[in-house]
Amino acid sequence: MSTIRRQSIISSGLIYFGFALGFLYTILVTKCFTPAQYGLINIFLALANVMYSFANLGTQSYIYKFYPYYNDNLPAGKNDQMTWALTVSFVGFVLVTVAGVIFKGLVIEKFSAESPELVKYYYWIFPFGFGLTFYSLMEALAWQLKHSILTNYLREIQFRVVTIILVLLSFAGLLKSFDSFIKIYAFNYLVIALTLLAYLMITKQIHFCFQPSRVTRKFLRKIVLQASLVWSGGVMFTVSFFFAQIVIAAVVPGGLAFVGVYSLAQIIASLIQAPQRGIISASIGPLSKAWKDKDYGKIGRVYQRSSINQLIFSVGMFVLIWINFTDGVTTFHLRSDYLDARSVFLLIGMTRIVDMGTGLNTQIIGTSSFWRFEFITGIVLIALTLPMNYILTKEQGFIGPAVADLITFTIYNGLRWLFLFRRFGMQPFTWKTLYTLVLGYLGYFICDRLFGHYQGFFAILARSFLFIALYGAGVLGFRLSEDVMPIWQTVKKRLGLSK
Repeated sequence: MSTIRRQSIISSGLIYFGFALGFLYTILVTKCFTPAQYGLINIFLALANVMYSFANLGTQSYIYKFYPYYNDNLPAGKNDQMTWALTVSFVGFVLVTVAGVIFKGLVIEKFSAESPELVKYYYWIFPFGFGLTFYSLMEALAWQLKHSILTNYLREIQFRVVTIILVLLSFAGLLKSFDSFIKIYAFNYLVIALTLLAYLMITKQIHFCFQPSRVTRKFLRKIVLQASLVWSGGVMFTVSFFFAQIVIAAVVPGGLAFVGVYSLAQIIASLIQAPQRGIISASIGPLSKAWKDKDYGKIGRVYQRSSINQLIFSVGMFVLIWINFTDGVTTFHLRSDYLDARSVFLLIGMTRIVDMGTGLNTQIIGTSSFWRFEFITGIVLIALTLPMNYILTKEQGFIGPAVADLITFTIYNGLRWLFLFRRFGMQPFTWKTLYTLVLGYLGYFICDRLFGHYQGFFAILARSFLFIALYGAGVLGFRLSEDVMPIWQTVKKRLGLSK
């Protein structure tokens, strides 16, 4: 766990720095572009993720699950795994592109009334989606090679830095129009994908061999079965996760403007998830190896410790944002339209807490041989999400998808928790789970009572410092996490506070 903890901490630090850049980007883009244009940028992200989920054809899970077998049984020069992963995914993206051309008429029919900008820039989504597909496969390999810090730097920092530069150029008038911005932005993922590929090739950590190895021949049937089932489940999960922006753009009057409001709430809520990505990227390799070695004790420990660590972060960050949300919008002079994002953030934030509090259930199941269950839960998720999102969006407007996602993702994670508990007796929850939730609520209650009626930048600082002090003292005092205490001891040592 020390390796996972170290990489998770560094990766989380990079991710939080990336979110700081994202905050700067949000301020700039909301001042420089209209809510509809901001919504279009975020619909690019949603549709690119959907494209990637279809195009990868399960190759990412193939890398996660079978990399230890290739690495342990083949010399580097004869490791053909990435050759087949990239080839299959590129073929998949060609099929996605063909489907996109064939169904463009349907897109025009559904989106032209409420979101005409999406129709105008429709074909520019494809290079964006291709870059994301390419990068995600390189990232999957890099995680197995324990380069999660580098991949998080590229995705969370370099990607945002380039985007901020483009916004600043637009703000300064050097990019003459939003049209120029969006066309250059469409190649952003491709740039970081090529950067990662170049690093892996220069360091000779990626090899291309077009002769099928004995590992490929031996496990081919299992590879195809696993990849197809996990791919199907992944498609359903991704469509469910990003369906909100798509249905808002198609159904809600004002289309992309409300996608912008909803996306702001989503981006702010993603602060809650920052440690999750670091923990996932550091855990994939050890989990794959533990399943191969049948080390169920290690898997259970990763499951439980990932749950409490993520819950501590998610509850603390949720409360910190919630008590300052309105002041944040007004103090930093964002458009008043974005005040409507507060109620959406409440629901999305609760969804993120549920997802993080249930630990790495997706990664544990995804790196195991229980691919059929991954597929079944994906069916359940999409069967609930699509109709519920559409119905509630029609009835409640842009807040509807947030209500639907809270319900459906709670059921989804509940099913996965029940499976791991019944099958292996693995349980992510302890009494410390309840203590964390109570501690978060008490911190919110005290801060709201003392400073809730104050406004402005100094009120934000006062509420934030008080909550961090109360919550941090509670986490340390109750020893809620085995991984927090070593960090605290290191901090005290660096500050000269330890004996």
